[in-house]
Amino acid sequence: MSQISRLLGIMKRLRDPESGCPWDKEQTFVTIAPHTLEETYEVLDAINREDFDDLRGELGDLLFQVVFYAQMAQEEGRFNFDDICAAISDKLERRHPHIFADATAENSTEVLARWEQIKIDERAEKAQHSAVDDIPHALPALMRAQKIQKRCSTVGFDWTTLGPVLDKVYEEIDEVMFEAKQVVVDEAKLEEEVGDLLFATVNLARHLGTKAETALQKANLKFERRFRQVEQIIAAQGLKMEQATLEQMENAWQQVKLKDSDI
Repeated sequence: MSQISRLLGIMKRLRDPESGCPWDKEQTFVTIAPHTLEETYEVLDAINREDFDDLRGELGDLLFQVVFYAQMAQEEGRFNFDDICAAISDKLERRHPHIFADATAENSTEVLARWEQIKIDERAEKAQHSAVDDIPHALPALMRAQKIQKRCSTVGFDWTTLGPVLDKVYEEIDEVMFEAKQVVVDEAKLEEEVGDLLFATVNLARHLGTKAETALQKANLKFERRFRQVEQIIAAQGLKMEQATLEQMENAWQQVKLKDSDI
């Protein structure tokens, strides 16, 4: 028995109406979805940590999510695991005509250009005529913003130089501050302007060749690392963070930054 057959058998048994696991039997597509997202992030975390022993296990957890969906779909007569495999196999062959058909591609740039054209054709077949059709709403907001911008760029809706992109960021900062300084702040309008600023910042990152989601993840990690060191410095002074003044914390922060720059 192959390991995938073993896994499919385990899943089927867990969902058995009579002898299955009570928790597994209660699950639906909706209730499992948050677990899928969590497992995806755990895979990414293992990759970022370069912990390949952990990655093996996390990929198994992610694969189990696919198997879970396949079992529930099979129970409802929708599709099964083989259908999932067939769907991705068909897609890969269709989107790689330079490998599985008679097309040619000299470099990755040509591959990506053809890939985007094939996706456009696929959306047209599904009556999805907008360039921003089929972009999942469940994507993290920064990632989705960058994907929207990239998709718009493929049809020419994009700045061709960096200047206007940067000007837009400054413009959005001014609009945020205008709303923030009102005597009576319109919270909804302020939120809208902050969203516009974030969207413009993502666009700047894209034009600079940086993935905004990845950049912010790294910024989060850097901040956490530095903040822990600030806590240690404050603790060494015999204080709790709540007891330290803003000046003491700022001095500690600057020490940590200086130390980082020396590494």
